Amino acid sequence: MTIRLKPISKHNYEAICDLDASEAQQDFVAMNTWSIVESVFNDGYETRAIYFEHKPVGFFMWVKPSPDKTEIWRFMVDSKYQQQGTGTKALALALNEIRQNENLETIEISDVPKNPIAKDFYAKFGFEEIGIDEENEMVAKINVCQEA
Repeated sequence: MTIRLKPISKHNYEAICDLDASEAQQDFVAMNTWSIVESVFNDGYETRAIYFEHKPVGFFMWVKPSPDKTEIWRFMVDSKYQQQGTGTKALALALNEIRQNENLETIEISDVPKNPIAKDFYAKFGFEEIGIDEENEMVAKINVCQEA
């Protein structure tokens, strides 16, 4: 299975906007359309399409609030491509890309505490929960300097 990350562009944004999480995840995932709009009008927002072979199947958005910290704000895989290893491979690729910042010390990711799958999934990548943010989301982080 070939999973790749590509920038969002005029060639793929519509396909990314058409992706949909499963019905059970609707309350846990922001709309890709809104996230893409946010990224266009805010500095430091990075977006990536997740591709399976040549087909867009998911979406990432991360923000750099400071030179030493990156926060993953959006991560979704279309319902048709879940439970196939797509998300695992895509998150590994995203973390690898984010780690290219030589000043990076911390990567954070958040999820809704009622999301039963996210905590264990993120823990596989070394994320440790640090608390609830102002939007009532659980925040987990990786201290990059501790990573191999």
